[in-house]
Amino acid sequence: MAGSVDYVANWVFAEDFIPEPDALAHARSRAVQLGVPAPSPGAGALIEVIAAATKATNAVEIGTSAGVGIIHLLRTMPPGAIVTSVDLEAAHQHAAREALREAGIPASQVRLINSQPAEVLPRLADEAYDIVLLGGNKLDYADRLPDAVRLLKPSGILLVDGALADGRVPDPARRDPVTVTVREVGKALRARADMTIAMNAAGDGLLIAAKRARTQFAERT
Repeated sequence: MAGSVDYVANWVFAEDFIPEPDALAHARSRAVQLGVPAPSPGAGALIEVIAAATKATNAVEIGTSAGVGIIHLLRTMPPGAIVTSVDLEAAHQHAAREALREAGIPASQVRLINSQPAEVLPRLADEAYDIVLLGGNKLDYADRLPDAVRLLKPSGILLVDGALADGRVPDPARRDPVTVTVREVGKALRARADMTIAMNAAGDGLLIAAKRARTQFAERT
């Protein structure tokens, strides 16, 4: 029928548009085996574009996605860039180390911190990071959000992976704890005067939020 759009076909095409190197595909496979949330190929490609466009040199990943998020970030961050990844589960970080070795990423570019994010994030410096990638346990997203925003430099980018919660967030009838938490994080970011946000349907949803520089914020308030 004229004018009809096959959104599923579009989504599948977009997810498969950028071929993945073996090391990244293997990391994603380990994530699936461990039941670890990780950016999809489409979301990962978008993360790479953002890291390249912002010339990010310092990033934080909240929830170690078995190396998937780290590899996507460092594929387009400049030489010497550093990603700090925090996760309580040692198995997630062990898988990440294996993925990083396979990808040929120097250990000096990655800080893996095996600890509770609630204990580590408050000790990281204010406004010191170009990108914060929020992943891991979605039930913790609301608790991690204040630190995630605080860590960003002015004009830094917050990426919230899984922002559609398996497609449940758009359905107002869905009120399970994960869906409610993720939905509220989106609403909270949308309501902030110091953030410019967009929802992208890549993967399971990638919410992109740019922290306005103080001069921009002053002009818009």
